[in-house]
Amino acid sequence: MRPHPSCLKKGEIYADGINWDDLGFGLIPIDHMYTMKCSDGENFSQGHLSPFGKIELCPSAGILNYGQGLFEGLKATRTEDGRIMLFRPQENALRMIMGAERMCMPSPSVEQFVDAVKQTVFANKRWVPPPGKGSLYIRPLLVGSGSNLCLGPGLEYTFLIFASPVGNYHKGRAALNLYVEHKIHRATPGGTGGVKCVTNYSPVYQTQQQARAKGFSDVLFLDSATGKNIEEIVLANIFILKGNVISTPTLKHGTILPGVTRKSIIDIALDFGYQVAERVIPVEDLLAADEAFCTGTAVVVNPIGAVTYQDKRVEYKTGGALCQKLYETLTGIQTGRLEDKKGWTLEVN
Repeated sequence: MRPHPSCLKKGEIYADGINWDDLGFGLIPIDHMYTMKCSDGENFSQGHLSPFGKIELCPSAGILNYGQGLFEGLKATRTEDGRIMLFRPQENALRMIMGAERMCMPSPSVEQFVDAVKQTVFANKRWVPPPGKGSLYIRPLLVGSGSNLCLGPGLEYTFLIFASPVGNYHKGRAALNLYVEHKIHRATPGGTGGVKCVTNYSPVYQTQQQARAKGFSDVLFLDSATGKNIEEIVLANIFILKGNVISTPTLKHGTILPGVTRKSIIDIALDFGYQVAERVIPVEDLLAADEAFCTGTAVVVNPIGAVTYQDKRVEYKTGGALCQKLYETLTGIQTGRLEDKKGWTLEVN
């Protein structure tokens, strides 16, 4: 079905050949990507748009040999009146700057990051899905791209942005069935769990695949220090509700990613009158919760239907009012259905 043109500005068209009603969460090659480079000891300067395609790297590049790289994820969403909105891109820029410092890399400034995202979205605006059909997922990358055989920071760095139209990460926002992993850990104190480093993700593939083979949706990891406290799902932060108190694992140990959606949901929940506790959460508190849900750029706000810890399975109210209310409020702000009183959205024009 072709989208109704009423949500487009005059003279604009949608990309051809896309079934907007059946978008998954995979790569659809679009028109343009953005690239900006800098050498060691210098600052990033002027970047440029180019046709989407392959990039060339030296075999000894730092990203290939030593995993010196970061990535971000954010979305552009179309409103009912045809505007295209970004959600808190400055927060992604700040998180990349923090991660770059940890990984001994130069980073684009907040202004450079946001401008590059806006240029990328504007150049690919025909790929932003119609209202209610999905979003344009934007993936900024910062990598050590220079030749670097010796162990240590490289001599050249590349900031790259590509994007793809996507639907829901979990089809239909299906309630998740989580396996609580108590032997393998995602992150350790003093490591890189608190930054969006590329090396954080492939080590969990095996655990995730094994859990999915047993019928679970995803994996929830425990802390490596004690093995008793919940930390993070593979691609999302976790929240639990007990009474009027919403709890989410604390960031203070540096093992949990400071999610932009996580931060936003905390503010919205406080506005609703809930108490919010960022704390150490024993797995027993998870098992005794009234409701549980996860948050992230890809998953947005997704209910958790059940968790299994060792031999114990606990089910939650998946029709819980809190998760749905938070989802509707957050996406309402992102898509312009609700007034943005916090200045979180940024129009691309």
